[in-house]
Amino acid sequence: MKYLITGLGNIGAEYAGTRHNIGFRVVNKLVDEAGVRFTEERYGAIARLRVKNCELVVLKPNTFMNLSGNAVRYWLQKENIAVENLLVVVDDLALPFGTLRLKPQGSDAGHNGLKNIAQMLGTQNYARLRFGIGNDFPRGGQIDYVLGRFPEEEVAAMPPIIERAVEIIKSFCLAGIQLTMNQYNNK
Repeated sequence: MKYLITGLGNIGAEYAGTRHNIGFRVVNKLVDEAGVRFTEERYGAIARLRVKNCELVVLKPNTFMNLSGNAVRYWLQKENIAVENLLVVVDDLALPFGTLRLKPQGSDAGHNGLKNIAQMLGTQNYARLRFGIGNDFPRGGQIDYVLGRFPEEEVAAMPPIIERAVEIIKSFCLAGIQLTMNQYNNK
């Protein structure tokens, strides 16, 4: 089986370490653990790895967040991967920091990356791993918050959460979404 694992974020040094780039952090860990490297290819950085009998094509789009769908659609088609085998790792304001939720589908909830992916694919029926970043910002401060950096205490707490996100990705590929949701979403 072949899967497209997409971590969402914005390219460029000014966005490194921001809340909006947590998808990049998670897939970086997945790729680092496998001992492979990303290469710059069309629409993004690509890494290829295996988890047991599954082939993973890992994508970090270089299209900026609000055009992520172009990269996702291109790589699904190029690699002949069914949308059922797409998993998008994304930041989520609606979840407290560090909460991880796997979902088989859903709305974009105002997230421009998810919105563009749904537009380009013509469906919202694709899996997403939502990484909670919290919502501790004043009214009207959402953009500054998501483009801001994590405070030191959250950075310190992040390694085991990112490790757990990597476990969820592997389980999604090996065991399927339902078993993975049952195992990880209640914790």
